[in-house]
Amino acid sequence: MNLYKIGKAVCSVIFYPLYRIKVIGKENIPKKGPVIICSNHISNFDPPVVGITNSRNIYFLAKEELFRKKVFGWILKNVHAFPIKRGMRDRDALRKGLQILKENHALGLFPEGTRQKSGKIGRGLAGIGFFALRSKAVVVPCAIIGPYEKFKPLKVVYGKPMDIETYREQKASAQEVTDHIMEEIRQLHKFHSE
Repeated sequence: MNLYKIGKAVCSVIFYPLYRIKVIGKENIPKKGPVIICSNHISNFDPPVVGITNSRNIYFLAKEELFRKKVFGWILKNVHAFPIKRGMRDRDALRKGLQILKENHALGLFPEGTRQKSGKIGRGLAGIGFFALRSKAVVVPCAIIGPYEKFKPLKVVYGKPMDIETYREQKASAQEVTDHIMEEIRQLHKFHSE
């Protein structure tokens, strides 16, 4: 039983009509190779929405607390989520994320680390820049433009893959790379909100 495929199918049937999801830039997601999908974070529904709006199977980082409930933790693990301890450098989560990218999979990250209920885009955490610098992955910025309201359009916009190689060559800091990624997400959000 592939719980990821089942979950994706079920979420598609529910979310697409409920939130009238419009996907823009889906062609910007590489079909092969390591990729990091970086999105703003406005709702608990963001991970499944990012999951259903592209063709890649995405591995998501999720806060450790969500895995403590046995049944929910089991479900998360079987839909490619893995835990991270918030507020500290979690070496196990960093290693796991890099391994996923090394195996040419897609890693889904929400750089802000927590939901921004106001809808405004906050500052990203340096860990995202770490993944971008330490892997050979391309970064695809994603803007979710809400709010999540029944039968009102929700946009999911994927930007063009970002070239991180220049930052690697310049030995940029993880935070500098994260800030650059967040700026791309802001620009996508601004352009498609108008």
